[in-house]
Amino acid sequence: LNKMLITLYQENIQEKLLDYVVSTLENEGIVIIPTDTLYAFVCDIKSNKAAHRLAQMKGKQLEKSNFSILCENLSMASQYVKQLSKDQFSFIKKQDTGGFTFVLHASNLTPKIFQSKKRTIGIRIPQNLIPLAIISRLERPLLVSSMPKDEDDNYYSNAELIYDEYRDKVDVVVEDDEISNVPSTVVNMLDDNDFIIERQGLGEVR
Repeated sequence: LNKMLITLYQENIQEKLLDYVVSTLENEGIVIIPTDTLYAFVCDIKSNKAAHRLAQMKGKQLEKSNFSILCENLSMASQYVKQLSKDQFSFIKKQDTGGFTFVLHASNLTPKIFQSKKRTIGIRIPQNLIPLAIISRLERPLLVSSMPKDEDDNYYSNAELIYDEYRDKVDVVVEDDEISNVPSTVVNMLDDNDFIIERQGLGEVR
């Protein structure tokens, strides 16, 4: 596959380019895409090879990797987590989900991805139309991992700088014309009655 920097515009996503990104993911590629927060590494949830490659890039073993999953909606996410309580469900429904990572108990489907006894998983439900279009076309979640922290926050919102650094490690970099440089708000929802904000980021709890 050609290594490329592709620009997609949320209000007019070009089908040909979208197809290219999705086929790269289906062919075990790693892609950097925009999210509602920062750019992030993603791969197809079904690709063991890409997941191992991504873990290696982050200097970790796959079973110890702290990947989250990007899902199109709550019903897709619910396959990968234990059944949500009423409180968990209504809390998530209330939020502008794009700015959040929700940490929940993993269902039996999740450990298979990591080949481990992983008990928890971070769930992200984007509102940015680019990841949504990719997930919708792929018809399954993406494994997502944040990029290593850099001193310069603007680095995270500059696709050309990211492309220069990662062109030899990933297959495609997707640029968005609008991107935030604030990470997601991480909410630990493992206790049904007590949700803890582990990191305050873009998402403001409602």
